Amino acid sequence: MRVAVFSTTAYDRRFLDAANGTSGHDLDYHEPRLSAATAALAEDAQAVCVFVNDMLDAPCLERLAAGGVRLIALRCAGFNNVNLEAARANGIAVARVPAYSPHAVAEHTLALILTLNRKIHRAYNRVREGNFALEGLLGFDLHGKTVGVVGTGKIGTVVLRILRGFGCELLACDPFPNSEAEALGARYVSKAELLAQSHIITLHCPLTPETHRFIDEAAIRSCRPGVMLVNTSRGAVIDTRAVIAGLKSGIIGSLALDVYEEESELFFRDHSAEIIRDDQFARLLTFPNVLITGHQAFFTQEALTSIAETTLANIDAFARTGQPVHPVTME
Repeated sequence: MRVAVFSTTAYDRRFLDAANGTSGHDLDYHEPRLSAATAALAEDAQAVCVFVNDMLDAPCLERLAAGGVRLIALRCAGFNNVNLEAARANGIAVARVPAYSPHAVAEHTLALILTLNRKIHRAYNRVREGNFALEGLLGFDLHGKTVGVVGTGKIGTVVLRILRGFGCELLACDPFPNSEAEALGARYVSKAELLAQSHIITLHCPLTPETHRFIDEAAIRSCRPGVMLVNTSRGAVIDTRAVIAGLKSGIIGSLALDVYEEESELFFRDHSAEIIRDDQFARLLTFPNVLITGHQAFFTQEALTSIAETTLANIDAFARTGQPVHPVTME
């Protein structure tokens, strides 16, 4: 099967080629993101392999279908960037990687919390400049602090397990309570109670109509003053403009992001020689109590191996049977 792979980097090629092995699929790599404007690159391909910032809207899907594409193989868990109705209308199956390494994202979440709390990033730069003063680097003990985890699927549950080791009080918010999370000592509460009681709030929910801008102006007003907010889920789970106002007011004491609502124009590329034209993102970078990484929480050897192997398994199954292993449905 010929597969047009979009948004590719050197590491994508390395892990996908290794997973492809003897399967014999023709992987045609393209650096640009997939959109209606670049869909022509998939001409003569039976499948496309895409990532989180590829945009598969109705016009893009119509062009893919006209060119013979019958499978979209997402190398990620989320599928909010795919118009599923248009995919079905055009006879295109959609597959995803439902889980890869929850430990990768969970451990990065804790790295963000610890770095932001103990100001490791600022201390690192000070020491390199010969400044060993401690003023401005004061943190707090995680032990005994209340941490609210929004979303207790595989990643959220691993986060809870790690936080339990720090001696944190654990709150959870999820419409589908998880017995494993409860066994770890997490107490399921309402959104209002979680916001009001948590010293740290960390987001691990999928992007759905219900979670879109879960953290908005009203939610921030309900938070404990000085709360630490961490988002490693999807950018649109928070309202960036409201978060900036929360930072300015002091309600949000610190912020860590690995995702951003408008990240498709920024992340996974080198913009160091350019001016960042996104005013909201540029404003976030001015705060000393904001830490941002460029959607790298998933970026471990184990996770990339699992993503590549599951992606190729979906392609293999579709080539043999017409059905991927992990289909995305509209139900």
